[in-house]
Amino acid sequence: MKGKIIILSAPSGTGKSTIISRLMEKPDLKLGFSVSATSRLPRGEEKDGKDYFFLTPEEFMQKVEEGKFVEWEEVYKGTCYGTLESEVERVTEAGSNLIMDVDVKGALSIKRRYGLNALSIFIMPPSVDVLESRLRNRATDSEETINKRLAKAEYEMSFSGEFDSVVVNDNLADAVNDVESKIRNFALREED
Repeated sequence: MKGKIIILSAPSGTGKSTIISRLMEKPDLKLGFSVSATSRLPRGEEKDGKDYFFLTPEEFMQKVEEGKFVEWEEVYKGTCYGTLESEVERVTEAGSNLIMDVDVKGALSIKRRYGLNALSIFIMPPSVDVLESRLRNRATDSEETINKRLAKAEYEMSFSGEFDSVVVNDNLADAVNDVESKIRNFALREED
């Protein structure tokens, strides 16, 4: 049986990557991870083909022109992110439920494209102040980047009502359990 699509979106620093990694440790959820493509350079220990497909801006735009993305967005000036259609097919055709970590616009685009075969979940920070603290504590971004991410977070949070579900990540274990429950109800229920 073909797998379903679970879309997680959240402002940077909200904890969605951590939530996804915890969910991936639960084999009965039958999750497969979609590796996004980006035109930015790797950060820290990120690996090509594992964390992202790192493409040059020219390679990225060539794939856009060829229609290879199910969604893509210039998230920051000169920095694009997207999901290759081949990644969606790779995971769902193998019978796994595809869990996607994408920006808000991409999430809504994927939901429109796949309809009832996709569940969209927005991970909300408890507050903008908590989000700012998390961004500063991870110590990977400059002050300018943190400020850009906070401004973008407020914009992204304005779209949360367009998602199938919203989970507030105030307590990581509770957030993981809440998302897990939503995935089980959606992806593992018996077909009618």
